[in-house]
Formats: sequence, C-alpha cells, structure tokens
Amino acid sequence: MSKKEKTLEMKKNRKKKILKVLGCILAFIMAFVIVTTCVSLVGIKSNTNKAKSFPTVGGELSFENEGNGVWNIYSDKELKVLQLTDVHIGAGWMSIRKDSMALNAVAAMISAEKPDLVVVTGDIAYPVPFQAGTFNNKTSARMFATLMEQLGVYWTFAFGNHDTEAYSYFSREQISEFYSSGEFPHCVFQPGPDDVDGYCNQIFNIVNSDGIITRALITLDSHSYVDGDYFGVRWFYDNMHENQVQWYKNSVKALALQNAEICKDSPELAAKYSELCKTVPSSLFFHIPLTEYKDAWNEYVDNGYKDTENVKFNYGAAGEKGKVVYCGIHDDDLFETILELGSTDTVFCGHDHLNNFSVNYKGVNLTYGYSVDYLAYIGIYKLGSQRGCTVITIAPDGKISFESQNYYQDKYISHYEKEPVEMQVLGAAE
Repeated sequence: MSKKEKTLEMKKNRKKKILKVLGCILAFIMAFVIVTTCVSLVGIKSNTNKAKSFPTVGGELSFENEGNGVWNIYSDKELKVLQLTDVHIGAGWMSIRKDSMALNAVAAMISAEKPDLVVVTGDIAYPVPFQAGTFNNKTSARMFATLMEQLGVYWTFAFGNHDTEAYSYFSREQISEFYSSGEFPHCVFQPGPDDVDGYCNQIFNIVNSDGIITRALITLDSHSYVDGDYFGVRWFYDNMHENQVQWYKNSVKALALQNAEICKDSPELAAKYSELCKTVPSSLFFHIPLTEYKDAWNEYVDNGYKDTENVKFNYGAAGEKGKVVYCGIHDDDLFETILELGSTDTVFCGHDHLNNFSVNYKGVNLTYGYSVDYLAYIGIYKLGSQRGCTVITIAPDGKISFESQNYYQDKYISHYEKEPVEMQVLGAAE
C-alpha cells in the first residue's frame, strides 16, 4: 500500500471514529430526552392525580364580572382572604418531589383556613430548565388550577417574573387566556383593560346589600425584567408603568363616585356611608415589591431596629442577603399616588422568599407574604421559617386586619405527610 493510500485510509478511519462518536452522542441525547420525557409525564400525571385527591373545602361567594377587569363580590359578612405567593411549581422531571410538597402545603393551609378568596401574588410557575427540567410553564399553571378547582375555593393571581420567562413556551397573554378560559370555574382571573400595561390589572369590589362598596381588592402586574436583563441574571426588575398608576388613580376615584351615586337620593344612606362616599378603602396585591419597601426597611434598620416617625414595625424579618429588598430598579409614582388618594391602606407582595416582614410606612402597611417555594432557592425545601401564608380578614364595614401564619403549625394538617425542616432564624431582628 502506497503512502498516499495509507493517508486516505487513515482519513477514512478518522471519519468513521468521528461518526461513531457523534452517533453515540446523538443516541445518548435521544435516550436522555426519551427518559426525561417519560419521567416528566409520569411525574405530571402523579402530581395531577395528587391535586385531584385532596378533600374539597368549598365555599359560597357571589361574584359578578363587570368586564374590563372589574368584579363585584356581594357580601354582608366578614370575609377571609388568603394570600399565597411564590408557589414555584416546576412541573418537570427534576421537580416532581418538590412540586408534590408545594401542592400539599397549599392544600393544607387552604383546608385549615377555609378562605372565601385566595390571591396568589405571583410565581405559580417556575419553568427554569436547570431546576425544573422543563420550559413548559402552562403545565405548572394547569397543575395549580387543577388543585384549586378540586379544593373548590375561588382564587385569582397577579403575575410574577417567573410565570412567563423569556424562554418559557407560553407568553403572559397565552397564560392569561388559559386562566380566563372558563375551564376552571373557581378561577376569577381576567387579563384586565387592554389599554393598561400588563395582564392582571383587576379590581374586586366588595359590595354590601345596600349596593355600597366597602373595600376594593386591586391586583397589578408588576412585570418582569428590564434593561436587557432578559433572563434575570442581574436582578434588574421592572416598576409599575405610568398608565397602570393612572388606571389605579382613576379607578379608586370612581369607587367613591359609585357610592355617592347610590346615596344621592337617600339621606339615610348618605349619613350611614358618608365616609365611603368620599374614599373607599382598598388593598393592593402584586409580586415585585415597591421601592418604598426598601426605603422603609432601611430606615427601620438604620434606627437600630426601632420605629421612626415614618416606619412602624408590624412583624416578621428580612431574611434576604445583599440588597435585602429586590424591588424595581427605576422609579414610579404608585406609592406617591397611594398617599395622595388616601384609599389604599394595605399592600401585599411576594418575590423575596426569605423576607416576611410587615411595616407601616407613612400610614400604609407594606407586607411580604410568606412564600411556599420548595424549588427556586437552592436548599430551601429543607428550611421552614419562611413558608406559610397571610390571613387577611375584612369586616362588613371594610376594615381590614392581617397576620402571617407559618405552615409548620399543628393546625395545618397535611393530607399527606409533612416534610421535616429546619426552622432557621431569619434576619437580624424578629
């Protein structure tokens, strides 16, 4: 064999080896995809069946959809609203066990509290592939909605940054269409006005038998990442947009006008509801905290964890490191508008899983909900001090009270076994 022929033979052998290696890699990838897909399907089916296995809690509440994101809740009784946040259902092959824990926790707290309405302040879904093993955010949404339908409790939610990632299969618009499709009758979610940025700008008016609005519950879309931080790796979060603040302002003013219209021909009603004809109290629910959460907490800490003229400590602690409060990176006028109108006395958010503090800042209660998360923070499934819910009580006259409740109390009896956790100390002050 000539030298030239030997060279050609060596090249052929090299190509064969490369093709074999590539073939092995391709076979491995195909096998991996097949196996993980099968595991995902089995896990999804298992957790969906689990979601359908919990006892029904039920509840009677009269809703009327006024359209354009406005709902009326007709009631003369005391109402209980449960805030949940950051449930983080991955619904992929990597998160099966942790998703099961999250479903169990949500069901246990709802079953014990028996709320009239549940408001989830963002991040139902967590379609992050290196932790969940999927990009499919609708599967997470369906699993949670299935659970809530089984429990038979009315619920709505405000979008979080993880519900619709830049790389997830379904957009905010598509997930909004899914939730509002009517497939889940207990889901009282609507996308909200078309001319306002975001997809969960809604108002739930509590209306008594006199036709008077005693309190409004308002959800807002706090959006996601900004300034080119498409994947959230730099924690550049958005703020409320100008047209949302204007919509909030117009809506709050309109509430008092509605009450005044009801009372105008009745001196008795006008005397009875004189204050509600001037200002209707309201509560805001959204995911990413306002800048004022940071301002208030920093002022409290800088004063040696003591109250100041502006800040009155309610309860809880800040367990996050670094910035502590991961709010939007720009300014908005929402809090200034809140102060101007004098309607909103309570604000509830999520997002920062280890923060569960509540402070009164310039007369407005700024409260973090306890998170549910078992998945997003590495190792958080082993910890328990941050996990729970916020119980909100609304009196017939519209007055509000609220308290955080930790999941690992005896009153939250799990249908399935509750996992053991370490009750860690959160923050420097409690």
